Amino acid sequence: MKKFEEKTIHSNEIFKGKIISLKVDDVLLPNGKESKREIVNHPGAVAVIAITDDGKLILVEQYRKALERSIIEIPAGKLEPGEALEVTARRELEEETGLGCHTLTYLQTFATSPGFADEIIHLYVAEDLYEIEEKAELDEDEFVEILKVSIDEAEEMVQNKRIYDAKTAFAVLWMRLKRGK
Repeated sequence: MKKFEEKTIHSNEIFKGKIISLKVDDVLLPNGKESKREIVNHPGAVAVIAITDDGKLILVEQYRKALERSIIEIPAGKLEPGEALEVTARRELEEETGLGCHTLTYLQTFATSPGFADEIIHLYVAEDLYEIEEKAELDEDEFVEILKVSIDEAEEMVQNKRIYDAKTAFAVLWMRLKRGK
């Protein structure tokens, strides 16, 4: 048994949508008592820290209905069934920014909201960027504006909450710590 493991006694799927599903699990706690856990299942995603030759970070601004506002983020998107992580990373970079990259490096994987969701994001760094001649189309319900910002500008965006999500704040921190730019 894993440390602090909660054993599932019963699982009930409440909702199955296009992107997520929701279930309620009855669990046996390490102390022998029972409890309920509401869990969002998500297929996972990739995110890309795209860095220009002059050290700027490529960001996209888009409206996020769950937050009822526009925020600025690194390019990202959900995994498609059977799609390799690197393929997803390149596809999302191209779709959202019109850019490709010669160098794509895996950085790390992390959980987004482990208290209630199983979503994980696989983070990549894209360098040696180039313009795609025949650009891929955005999803029909996706509208973005592309920004190229310095690390100082990105940090200011975190402070004034224009950058408001964890993956992008992590990207800004990583750039400051690892690249010093």
